[in-house]
Amino acid sequence: MSRFEKYLAEIVYGGIDGIVTTFAVVAASVGANLSSAVVVILGLANLLADGFSMGVSAYLAEKSEKAIAKKKGEEDDGKDSVKVGVATFSSFIVVGFAPVLIYVVDEFLNLEIDNLFLWSSILAAIAFAGVGWLKSYVAEEPKWRAIAETLVLGAIAAGVAYFAGDLLEQLILSN
Repeated sequence: MSRFEKYLAEIVYGGIDGIVTTFAVVAASVGANLSSAVVVILGLANLLADGFSMGVSAYLAEKSEKAIAKKKGEEDDGKDSVKVGVATFSSFIVVGFAPVLIYVVDEFLNLEIDNLFLWSSILAAIAFAGVGWLKSYVAEEPKWRAIAETLVLGAIAAGVAYFAGDLLEQLILSN
């Protein structure tokens, strides 16, 4: 088993969570009619804070698993706890950047791109498809199924975030 294969589950897990949470921030912000600058600020803050939290959580969970295995006299999974945390964090940041990328480019280069949310959705879908493709190796399932499952679940999460942002904007601003 290569080093890449050993940590593929963490890469998939971190990547999916990175896309979902960052796209949720984008979708909720758009649903609430917030400015592109606010999308960038919230998106990047979420990406860094949640990515760090995910990496630390993965590290601590792996250390706990090793302690339990040792206590029971069982062999552990052979993974390095630090590498588990780094793989989760790195994947979260790299893949999770996709939904906010177009907002960052537009904001810093002053391009005034039309339909930023549509472009963000396309980038998120491409990122989901890529992670779904990787996930097919972890789950040992057909690529089309892993990609479709990841895309559908990502679309549902995005829809929930968008409509929550829209609903909350209406509730808060109507008072």
